[in-house]
Amino acid sequence: MFDLTGKVALVTGASRGLGRADALMLAKAGADVIITDILIETDPELQKAAEASESVLAQVAASQGWVYANKTAEEIRQMGRRSVAIKMDVTDREQVKKVVDDVVKEFGKIDILINNAATLDHIAIFENQNDVLWERDLRVNVTGAYNCAKAVWPYMKQNNFGRIINMSSVAGTLGGFGQASYSTSKAALIGLTKTLALEGGRYNITCNAIVPGVIATEAFKMGNPEMNERIIKRTVFRKPGEPEDIAYAIVFLCSDEARYITGVALEVAGGIPLFTF
Repeated sequence: MFDLTGKVALVTGASRGLGRADALMLAKAGADVIITDILIETDPELQKAAEASESVLAQVAASQGWVYANKTAEEIRQMGRRSVAIKMDVTDREQVKKVVDDVVKEFGKIDILINNAATLDHIAIFENQNDVLWERDLRVNVTGAYNCAKAVWPYMKQNNFGRIINMSSVAGTLGGFGQASYSTSKAALIGLTKTLALEGGRYNITCNAIVPGVIATEAFKMGNPEMNERIIKRTVFRKPGEPEDIAYAIVFLCSDEARYITGVALEVAGGIPLFTF
């Protein structure tokens, strides 16, 4: 069950957090995994890359040593799988295409795409939303996923097989106070997911979205403790999920056992949308 042996997966934003957990779980299920991220720990210009991203989280990750792209690739190779870490900015369309083309040349194909790269640091009530950060969030979270899906699409069609997972959020399905740009971008991913599912079905390409709730990643742990506690109390379990909870769902949706599931937005949110009290 859930055997991905022989499959090749590309994960964006995989140097830490959910992306890293997804990559490791895909490898445990048998897949070869390409780690991509705008931050690679061996990059001599790591801090510059973090600053250029305009992301506070990326800058903190770089300064705190929370970048594990090469480390993750090495862990995967130790499992007996093939893996490599590649620096890639999902907003750079030409760079994305080149990385995908190079991966196909080296690995022979790309069966699975996990669109995980995202920004999550623009917090302000609507009237105070920063116009530059609004544009950045749409560019990274939505257009970035579009760029990656468009790059792998011809190869998946050619092979008559593909699994695309877009990482949405409960902020996209429920809204998020002070998160206009983030919520909008995550809602847009669900629309993209359904369209790719419709167009991909005839080529045996499925596309689904994961809708996480509060997950105990580095980003969550950086948040305001009081606010985090309020969010946790919205869950049925009164605790945050773990990155592996998202990764398990992704492995299932990429497996043959999920071959008849497409166009869904699967909540892995601990019951946050329920009327908890």
